Amino acid sequence: MPQNLIPLVAAELSAPADPRAAAMAGALAAKYPDAARAVLFYGSCLREANLDGLMLDFYLIVSDYRAAYGKSWLARANRLIPPNVFPFEHQGLIAKYAVLSEADFARLNSPQADNVSVWARFAQPARLLWASDDLARQRAIAAVAQAAPTLLSLARPMAEGQGPKPEDALALWKGGFTLTYNAELRAEKKGRSLSIVDADPDRYRRFGEAALADGLPPSPADAPALWRRLQRRGKRLSVIRLAKASFTYAGGIDYLAWKINRHAGTQIAIRPWQRRWPLLGALTLLPRLFRGGAIR
Repeated sequence: MPQNLIPLVAAELSAPADPRAAAMAGALAAKYPDAARAVLFYGSCLREANLDGLMLDFYLIVSDYRAAYGKSWLARANRLIPPNVFPFEHQGLIAKYAVLSEADFARLNSPQADNVSVWARFAQPARLLWASDDLARQRAIAAVAQAAPTLLSLARPMAEGQGPKPEDALALWKGGFTLTYNAELRAEKKGRSLSIVDADPDRYRRFGEAALADGLPPSPADAPALWRRLQRRGKRLSVIRLAKASFTYAGGIDYLAWKINRHAGTQIAIRPWQRRWPLLGALTLLPRLFRGGAIR
């Protein structure tokens, strides 16, 4: 158990958040009364004073996918290609939420994850806005506490011999976020990965030093090869998830076009037939990501 990092993670997750976001988290959990275990709020909206007009980001953690969806095909989709993503509205706010089981949330925050998408996000600040009971709360904290050590342990061998000392926490954070941004489809401008740390260096220094003091997980023997695999897999998973969202997301084909326009700088307009047959429509749109250079 990481004795130094756990208290920092627990305190950050329980820090105050916008009351409207907290109410939204409770309403989201109520949609899944037999399955909801925790709701976490993350992303840039954490730093915003006014949430009107913004799209909030949540993770809904469930006991298992069968409990969440019954025998629906959604359970199989969530298990095979986690997470499922859905839209949500509450009291004038809009959001999207990703669904993961407790087991998948723990695994995808750990070095056993086969992609960066979860631990890269939860190495950053988040809020635990709702939990079904104390056990669910403790499991969520333990899962999130794996994210920072995972990022730092994978970043450390890439930093060796390149100037910064492996014990330089801020340098490891910056190097790690740069690597993760190259392992996903991201629309942010170049340098965004560094600005994450620069926005709150004290937070990242405290979390980094606590993780180093606890002892990081073993770094991979061939880190460059691992990062190449993560980059290839991460970008392809992003495409697959976007295609899946054309079914799980109300108006999903429009959401897909919006994402592609952000990533590839295109100006896609959806045609009526693409809304009628969203899977075929998605297949015709996805090559734009490749032509736009977002995937290599």
